[in-house]
Amino acid sequence: MPRPEDLPGTDVLTIEDQEIPVRDGAKIGIRIYKPKSVQPQAPLVFVTHGGGWVIGVHGAEETMNKYIAGRNGAVVISVDYRMAPEFKFPYAVNDSLDALKWCIENADTLGIDKNRIILAGSSAGGNLAFILSQIALDEKINGIVGVIAGNPVTCHPAFFPKAHFELDSFETNADAPGLNKERMMWFWDLYVPDPQPDTLHSPLLAESLSGLPPALILIAGVDPLRDEGIAYADRLKEAGVPVQLEIYSGVPHGWHNITILSKAKKYHDDIRVFVDKTFASKL
Repeated sequence: MPRPEDLPGTDVLTIEDQEIPVRDGAKIGIRIYKPKSVQPQAPLVFVTHGGGWVIGVHGAEETMNKYIAGRNGAVVISVDYRMAPEFKFPYAVNDSLDALKWCIENADTLGIDKNRIILAGSSAGGNLAFILSQIALDEKINGIVGVIAGNPVTCHPAFFPKAHFELDSFETNADAPGLNKERMMWFWDLYVPDPQPDTLHSPLLAESLSGLPPALILIAGVDPLRDEGIAYADRLKEAGVPVQLEIYSGVPHGWHNITILSKAKKYHDDIRVFVDKTFASKL
């Protein structure tokens, strides 16, 4: 898919791949995007890519990663967490958490400000970003100042609290392009083959969302995941968490990668503004 003409490239960015250790002794990859004009103590955007916890690489969020590093002046670190079916739940969560902790522990070497971190991702990556924000709150991991989630997965359909929220989109958009209901259930079945209610795969089920950082939630109108993203935004609002909900009507899951669309441009512009505002408020 063609990249937008204004996408920052290697003339203004350095991009480096590295391997880091995780809790079971294995090593996983990270990709570090830095502006060549990066300032000392730069803020960090920590990215968990999409792909249903089954597919996907750093390139899944390449456009967002390059835009943030190039336009916001932040360091962006994308984590290549291990995926199902070989590495089922909770490997993606554990790998992502270990990578986040590694970034914080190595903040000086990375040249980042460990007190200004935004968690970001789309689809399954948005799911992981929300889960990491909850873990960080529970474990008192400081420095998480915002979350960006595009088309996030927030709850396994078997446990969705339909008494409190609508989930019409899972049926009305069951045959949507980009992502359909059958494909989403295939992802779930590979990632969590024996599902039980658990906030580490379904963050919407958390008892409380109070105290979480401000969030930007970006949702496609023609997406089976639409309503669960809205439900999570509603819960954040109820908990008193600042949340900006952007719904892009008429577009399917993953539309933000179709960069010729004006709504894809708006998606990345909305992220740019949120990143600038969030980091500026923590100076």
